[in-house]
Amino acid sequence: MSPLVSVEWLAGRLDDPSILIVDIRSTESGGRASFEAGHIPGAVHSDYAADGWRIAAGGAGGLLPDAAHLSGLLSRIGLAPARHAIIVSAGEAPSDFSAAARVFWTLKAAGHERVSILDGGYRAWHDSRKAIEKGAHSATASAPYPVRLDEDSRARIDAVETALARSAATLLDGRSQAQFDGREKSPQVARAGRLPGAIHRDQVEAFHPGTGRLRPIAELERLFGDIPPGPVISYCNTGHLASTNWFVLSALLGRPDVRLYDGSMSEWTQESGRPVVTDPDLRR
Repeated sequence: MSPLVSVEWLAGRLDDPSILIVDIRSTESGGRASFEAGHIPGAVHSDYAADGWRIAAGGAGGLLPDAAHLSGLLSRIGLAPARHAIIVSAGEAPSDFSAAARVFWTLKAAGHERVSILDGGYRAWHDSRKAIEKGAHSATASAPYPVRLDEDSRARIDAVETALARSAATLLDGRSQAQFDGREKSPQVARAGRLPGAIHRDQVEAFHPGTGRLRPIAELERLFGDIPPGPVISYCNTGHLASTNWFVLSALLGRPDVRLYDGSMSEWTQESGRPVVTDPDLRR
C-alpha cells in the first residue's frame, strides 16, 4: 500500500466501499465552507484545526490526543480498522501537506495501518477536472474505534532529553532558517532558537516551489541523503511542519527509527532550564 496515492489512482476507486476519503481542510483554507463548495465525491470533512487531531496541554500546542479522544474522533468520521483512509488536504501550500502528514502520523500512532495521502490534495483533484460534489456530506459514524496507541513513531520529551545527553539520535529541525538560527520566533514558542546539536532541513525544500506537491522520490533521496544514519527525531514548533520531514524519511524513503516530537519547541521551551541554542551564522 503506497503512502502517497495519485489522483488517477483514487479516481478509479471512488466506488470502493473500503475507502474513506477524509478532507481535512481547516478554517485557513476555507474549512467546511470550501468543502461544501466542492469536494471529491463521497469524501467526509474533518477540520484539521478544529476537530481535535492535535491538542494543547502544558504549553505545548500540538500534542497527540489520548486513546479515548482519538477513538471518538475516528468513529465520528466513519473510520473502521479495515477501511483505507485517504487524507486530502487543500493542496495549496507546503503547510497543507504538513497537515495531511500529521493526520497520517496520528492514524499510524492510533494503530490504523491502512492510510495514504492524496498527492497534491484537493487542488490536484480540482485541476485534473475530475468530478466533484457540492453541499454537505455527513459521515456515517462507525463503532468505537479500537485505538491501540503505538509509541514507536513518537518522541516524548524524555526521549529528546536522552538524545541530547547521549547523542542518541539526530535532531532534525524542519522550520525556517530564521527560526532555526533564532532570528525569528513563533508565538507558540517561549524562547527563540533550536535544540542543541540539531541539523536543519526546512520542510519547504521537499516541495516543488510555490506548490503543495512533493518533489519526486529521487530528488527527495538527494535532499535527505546527508541525514546521518541511525535514529532521527523530527521537530519544529508544534509538531506540524516536522510531520513532513517525518513522512518523507519514514513513509517514503523507508528510514527506520524516525520519530516525531509532537511537543516540539512549544513544549521544550516551557522550562527555562532546558537548553536552547541560537547561532545566526550556522547555515545547515
